[in-house]
Amino acid sequence: MPAVSITRMELLAKQAQIVLANQGRDLLDQKRTALMRELMRVVNRVLTRSEALEQSATLARQALARAEAVAGTEAVRSAALATRGELAIEVQATSVMGVSVPVIEQKRVVRSALGRGYSLTGTSVTIDEAAAAFETEVESLIALAESELRLRRLAAEIQRTSRRVNALEHILIPRLIAERDYIQLALDERERADHLRLKRIKQARQRRAIQSPQARAIFTRT
Repeated sequence: MPAVSITRMELLAKQAQIVLANQGRDLLDQKRTALMRELMRVVNRVLTRSEALEQSATLARQALARAEAVAGTEAVRSAALATRGELAIEVQATSVMGVSVPVIEQKRVVRSALGRGYSLTGTSVTIDEAAAAFETEVESLIALAESELRLRRLAAEIQRTSRRVNALEHILIPRLIAERDYIQLALDERERADHLRLKRIKQARQRRAIQSPQARAIFTRT
């Protein structure tokens, strides 16, 4: 037991600390529950978007195979080089249950045939289909990335919150309770010792009060 002050003031302070610690544990536990609910919603979203990405990736591979079979590999490669460009993505942050999570804002990836940069007269329609399919795949990939980032942030916060709840529940609160009980026991023992000492003093005074007349009587007879 660490050195603590054995006073009524310290006992009251420990009791107040226990109340605050319990309130903090309850609030953190409520936060963890809310985060778990949000996490399950995000998990469902991740699963849905993962399936959408898998489907769009399959369609994109199929469209690429058709384009290469119809227009030829060189034509597909030439169109891919012509349509190459930058993709503007803006990442912002929002708060979910006090947790900062990313929000990815993007312009629509799927473009019109005229906006891809290659000549429509010199390419096959299968190349347009392949380009649209891969643009859809990129959109699905970005949507999934946002959900997965949110999932990781929520999972990390749940882990931190759980550690704090466990620290309060299994370390801090038991220690405060042990210190409170130690102080209470020491005060009770001190009170019993003081009561016993006062009782002995009272008994000693009573004995002196009884013996004093006898002493005077003996002195008078002599």
